[in-house]
Amino acid sequence: MTTQTPPTSQDSLARLAEVIASRRGGDPDKSYVARLFHKGTDTILKKIGEEATEVVIAAKDGDAQKIVYEVADLWFHSVVALTQFGLTPADVIAELERREGLSGLAEFASRPKT
Repeated sequence: MTTQTPPTSQDSLARLAEVIASRRGGDPDKSYVARLFHKGTDTILKKIGEEATEVVIAAKDGDAQKIVYEVADLWFHSVVALTQFGLTPADVIAELERREGLSGLAEFASRPKT
């Protein structure tokens, strides 16, 4: 008997990224994602800013369900941005795994100064 491993959050993000990538060249009149890509990077980044602001507002209101809803919107649009730049959620997860076990202050100090 084989046991199946339950899907992970990483699996869900990978599936989402695949769907988003598949809609990149789609008809902007029929697909919201295709419309975002058609409008370009500035529109995608503006949408991330809007969603981040909505997360902050939801958190200040303290409504757990609204926070989850708005973070889902933020993650969705972040995956659109990753796709726009040829990246995937796996790239972000790899970076988070690289940071695992590091002091946040030490990791921040090790970043190149801009």
